[in-house]
Amino acid sequence: MDLTPAELATFAARPKAIDYAALETLPLIGRYRRDLPVSMARMMENALDWEHLPHVHPGSFADIVPAEGGSWGWRAKAKLPGGQGAEQLVELLLDACGQAWVTTIVAGMGEGIRIHTIATQRAEGGIAIDVRFHLPAAPDTPGYGEMVLGVLRSQYTQLYDEDEALMVARQQALDGLTGRRVEAAPAVHDFGPEAALPRDKPHPFRHGSGAFVARYHEGAWIAHAAICPHMLGPLDQGAISADGLVMCPWHGYRFSLADGGEVQGRCGPLPRAPELALVDDHLVATVRPHTQTTD
Repeated sequence: MDLTPAELATFAARPKAIDYAALETLPLIGRYRRDLPVSMARMMENALDWEHLPHVHPGSFADIVPAEGGSWGWRAKAKLPGGQGAEQLVELLLDACGQAWVTTIVAGMGEGIRIHTIATQRAEGGIAIDVRFHLPAAPDTPGYGEMVLGVLRSQYTQLYDEDEALMVARQQALDGLTGRRVEAAPAVHDFGPEAALPRDKPHPFRHGSGAFVARYHEGAWIAHAAICPHMLGPLDQGAISADGLVMCPWHGYRFSLADGGEVQGRCGPLPRAPELALVDDHLVATVRPHTQTTD
């Protein structure tokens, strides 16, 4: 899936700031409100993160190709799930000062729909979001408007269920980097009797340079970094392909188990994992003692 010159020209002709006056002229068919146990920083980061859409939200997006992006927002071509291969041109404009953003379906299914989201800080912690659904024209009948609103509310409930899980895990990963002191690891990490280890589950362990995981893959135990270097995604939950690539479930970045490199060079490589071996029928990882302090 690629962007055509005509599609790029359509995006290029659009402004990079929210036209609130024009937005107010569009029919508002309803809202979706929700409290989220996350910071404003995580919410703003999530709004700008187009890359996660097909990986965290496979029920809404099958693929996405960016046209352009920046602190103002992003524009992209999205492929919808299902066998029809339907596509949309999607734009998100961010008003960072107003803690708001407007998502517009520029072309394709739902063309002209604008979704205005406002986030506010809650005194008791977390944030509240107010998602407002605008149609390009008034619905022909009240029943049609209610049907569209029902579809949008259902979709946004699922989207925010999935996004909440990502944002909470992202904050936990960031918190784990702050002020943490990693003590010297023993020379060997013993997982216990190899025959008793479940082969369908990851087995995490720490070592001086970070978090790693031991997994059973194609008849052998392997070890790799448990955290994606891109945005700290849970690489220990990533699928491993037949050609030896482990994929981050948040953004689809793929890393070679042989050398740790990301196949498209989109971020730095994985740290080198300790070696695994069988010693007296126990699975062990050889770990070099090391102490590291992260500020």
